[in-house]
Amino acid sequence: MQPVLEINTPEGFDLWPIARIEPFAFLPLNGELSPAEVGTAMMRIIGCNDIDPDGDRPPRPTDPLESFLHGLLTFDHLYAAGGLRVTDHSTGVTFLPGCCDGLEDWRDWHAFLDGGSLLGFGHEPVSPVAERFGDTVRLTVNAEQSGSPVIELSVAELRHLLAGAERDLTNFLALATDWVRHQMPEHSEPVIAALARVLDLRTPATQPKP
Repeated sequence: MQPVLEINTPEGFDLWPIARIEPFAFLPLNGELSPAEVGTAMMRIIGCNDIDPDGDRPPRPTDPLESFLHGLLTFDHLYAAGGLRVTDHSTGVTFLPGCCDGLEDWRDWHAFLDGGSLLGFGHEPVSPVAERFGDTVRLTVNAEQSGSPVIELSVAELRHLLAGAERDLTNFLALATDWVRHQMPEHSEPVIAALARVLDLRTPATQPKP
């Protein structure tokens, strides 16, 4: 199980160095990413929330960086395209996040294990679904498809995988925190706090001032 971001790289992005990743591919988040890969992940997370202001939100700043960060720093509910990817290496079956999935909702898996019977991640034409039958969990790659590939595992196994996914997210947040403090020091603390909200993790300690 890996936390992943669905990548969509806009043309002409030049606010910081990024890695070129195939469009709509999934980038696993962990503590081993290169600086350029962290830059790609940050570009995607910020870009998911780069929506023109409406309602009571303040207008966009004119500065290009502050304009790009505006949604991340002003939205109440943040979104990051992706989710948790599960791969069964014994069969080659991969369970991917669906169109209605987002990394910000990854803790829904815990609620599902603690008392849910079904967890859906999308709609037709592709509907990934997690179902619990007693102590067994079945992950159906596409519930819209008869005979869809599935992954079956125990509740205990899934809890173990979720703990590993949380470690990956925590390690990515630590790596991204260092990246943000280096790349945009004047905006670092609010950006880091917003990133922690997206990942539904505790905000890292504020860096002491020299």
